[in-house]
Amino acid sequence: MNLLFIGDVVGSPGRDMVKEFLPKLKEKYRPNFTIINGENAAGGKGITEKIYREFLSQGAQAVTLGNHAWDNREIFEFIDSAKNMIRPANFPEGTPGKGLAFFKVNEFEIAVMNLQGRTFMSPLDCPFRKADELVQIARERTPFIFVDFHAEVTSEKQAMGWYLDGRVSAVIGTHTHVQTADNRILPGGTGYLSDVGMTGPYDGILGVDRELVLKRFLTSLPVRFEVPKSERNQLSAVYIELDRKTGLAKKIEPIQINDDHPFYS
Repeated sequence: MNLLFIGDVVGSPGRDMVKEFLPKLKEKYRPNFTIINGENAAGGKGITEKIYREFLSQGAQAVTLGNHAWDNREIFEFIDSAKNMIRPANFPEGTPGKGLAFFKVNEFEIAVMNLQGRTFMSPLDCPFRKADELVQIARERTPFIFVDFHAEVTSEKQAMGWYLDGRVSAVIGTHTHVQTADNRILPGGTGYLSDVGMTGPYDGILGVDRELVLKRFLTSLPVRFEVPKSERNQLSAVYIELDRKTGLAKKIEPIQINDDHPFYS
């Protein structure tokens, strides 16, 4: 079982990169299942139904979210019917959508889970306790369990990796938009990466127009962040090979596509 996960798609530059390179990545890596984090896909904040369906038509089988899930109010109109969309599971009881979903992949089944951290973020339910609950449910059906942990600090992400080591296939961090260099397979067999990185403007700052971010730092005044129209963009992803019997990771390979790291088929 081979997985491909594309990190935080930001605005139209990120969507353009998915459209251009997802077919090429599928041809090169031959993933059985592809996941996209789309919480920033609509203008940098939130997602629309049109974008969600575009991701599916372009080859993704699941779309995860994060703390910007509700920024585009259109999501309330379709999230409960979006079978391939997973929002953070530790939102309070009664929140629209779901935090765990199962997908059939040939003769196998894979569980995709989305959790959100609490350090420097909204005070949600405990992601560790929620992980215990959902992993128990998932393991009754399949050993293939992918976790998108949308969190701010590396310590909380590493803690989740170690907490779930041996119980899930992979714990991959999202949210901070900069790909980390700590990809590894933990002793129990769980693939881990603190942050998969961002797919969007290469010359912005975390996907935002850099001049606006600089103004914010230099003046400490409120600034409305915008996704720049960029001629240079990037795609960040991770490829994971899983053992067909145990569901544990055998290989984890970060992927960067930009002007400094061209794509080679």
